[in-house]
Amino acid sequence: MTGSRFPALPMVLCAALLLSGCAGVTVDSISPAEYLAQRRGDVLTTGKLSTSAQEVLRVIGTDADACGKNGPACRQALADSPGITDEQRLSALSEVWLQVALAAGKPGGADARFAGPAGPAAPATIEAWLETARHAYAYLFFTARKPRDRAFEDRQTQVRDYYNYAVQQAITGLFSRYRQDGRPDENALPRVPQVGEWRIDVDLSALELRPGGPVPQELIPAASLTFSGLRNTYRRDGFGAELVVATNQPGPSPHPADTTDTTGTAAEDYTPPYSEMPFPGLTALLRFEGADLRAVLDTRTTRIVVFDPYRTSTTRLAGQDVPLAANFTSGYGLWLARSDFARQALRSLFGSADGITRPRIYLMQPYDPDRRTVIMLHGLASSPEAWINVANEVLGDETLRRRYQIWQVYYPTNAPLPINNLAIRQAITETLAHFDPTGRAEASRNITLIGHSMGGVLSRLLVSSSGEKLWDALIASYPMQGAQQQRIEQQLAPYLRFEPLPQVSDAIFIASPHRGTPFANNRVSRWVANLITLPVAMLGQLNDVSRELMRIAPGKQDIGPLRIPNSIDNLSDRDAFVRLSSGLPMDPRVRFHSIIGNDTPGVAEALSSDGVVPYGSAHLEGAASELVLASTHSVQENPLAILEIRRILREQLQLTPRCQDTSGKRPGSSGSSASSVPCEPVERNTGVR
Repeated sequence: MTGSRFPALPMVLCAALLLSGCAGVTVDSISPAEYLAQRRGDVLTTGKLSTSAQEVLRVIGTDADACGKNGPACRQALADSPGITDEQRLSALSEVWLQVALAAGKPGGADARFAGPAGPAAPATIEAWLETARHAYAYLFFTARKPRDRAFEDRQTQVRDYYNYAVQQAITGLFSRYRQDGRPDENALPRVPQVGEWRIDVDLSALELRPGGPVPQELIPAASLTFSGLRNTYRRDGFGAELVVATNQPGPSPHPADTTDTTGTAAEDYTPPYSEMPFPGLTALLRFEGADLRAVLDTRTTRIVVFDPYRTSTTRLAGQDVPLAANFTSGYGLWLARSDFARQALRSLFGSADGITRPRIYLMQPYDPDRRTVIMLHGLASSPEAWINVANEVLGDETLRRRYQIWQVYYPTNAPLPINNLAIRQAITETLAHFDPTGRAEASRNITLIGHSMGGVLSRLLVSSSGEKLWDALIASYPMQGAQQQRIEQQLAPYLRFEPLPQVSDAIFIASPHRGTPFANNRVSRWVANLITLPVAMLGQLNDVSRELMRIAPGKQDIGPLRIPNSIDNLSDRDAFVRLSSGLPMDPRVRFHSIIGNDTPGVAEALSSDGVVPYGSAHLEGAASELVLASTHSVQENPLAILEIRRILREQLQLTPRCQDTSGKRPGSSGSSASSVPCEPVERNTGVR
């Protein structure tokens, strides 16, 4: 009997050890990367449900695999289980619905009900996105704790991302599916009254759309765009989907009527010189009907609410003030990427038929009467691409973005300075008059001009007074009198007599050859100059004037200050117009600054050059500031130059207070402030006497 007990003892001990091993807990260590992956990983980042969602599923007696195999039963169990909190339930349901939406349309999708037509615009897929957004919305705003109470919780950030991504996908899906089939409203935007059981409304009131304004053609998620050539992408974290609208606004391609009346264009052929941003950014939300949690979960009604992120930074949802997400770079980058500016600028320089023949002004964001205007003018053989990073970095500064808007002038750089000076004056004046007929808005006051190279020379002309200096020089070279003088004076007066634009208060000149440059006289420059062609449509009646002046003095090789040179001729330090105009007095009210490149190390500053423009030509006495940087001629792209531009613009805000309209008509939404001054109407003229 004793012997029979001992053989069983090892078996008993073994069983005990095995049983204790199954019930035990082991411990291991993980790396920081693994820790963050466990805390932050979710269906958006890894394709698998987050640790938080899996915990909730285990609490109710299921798991991610079972949920994937029987989606409806899993979602019903989450909705009905009394053993979890509302926060756990709603956050898990939002992520599970997100998984369904991501998988919808794929061959062999796990959830047959949502495995219908492929593509993000399939109705069932859109319904899944709406359910994702609805449960995230309920979690964020209709649970016991408010968003501020969970501000430091990873889970709230994840659920906010589910909402934002679902809104993005639902709205772009709706737009792509129903743009042609939906009923356009007065703004030509689609109305989509029904998707499955969902009724959808659209609120565009925050955009302040104008009748006849740009019509959307595409709706593009900003998060889907990446850019080379831009140093930074500026955005604002917050609530909502960041989108870019591609509109039917005309691009930089030439138009048959791309000439102004001053060059002989018939009035009926005239086209406006301005273009609103063809790719504006917007922020969109989905608001779900209902005043409490049960109502939000029961509703099948939602409203798409769209905002201009430049004008609106916060909104109110379910009694909570929330910041709006925004992307301030993607629209600008998309515009540049699709513009083909670089090739067209060269075609324009050499007078190609598909180049431009008159200036055009591009607004970098929807016009805002309450923001000051910065107008940028590029240089020779260039385009708005010269300002790729300058404009983006200026608007990347939140203070400047709130107070300024950027307009870019795209002009034909083969045209001589007098013609571009007049045409750009007229384009700026007409654009301001179109958007602000009374001249009382902040946007029409204290304008800043920023010009690079030849654009800087033109900027200085825009704030200069010719007096009789240019006309007297012409008379001295070509003596005339009587009817002949009156006829020529009438034709040339707009080019030879002009006054400062009254709306401009500041200017920044960057690598600008105010007194010309010897670089324009070297062999290569002269060879290029001989290739430049001036279109007949651009010169118009000036050809007749030049022929008449040649008859007056047939032995002259040029025709004085208004010879008909091309742009390279005009930049020579020997050019008659440049030599005369460089001494014209600037408006004493205008504060101006110089940014100058130096690419000649070891040379005294006064003798230095950026390789194209010598310091002696770029330097102007009386500047409020002057910064010389180690740089080539493209100094405007230097990060230190951009910081200097930002500094100057910030300084201007302190020196010139915002105006307050006292006419009883509201120019914008700013309202009054202690530092406001009355908004005097700005005189509308072309700066021409």
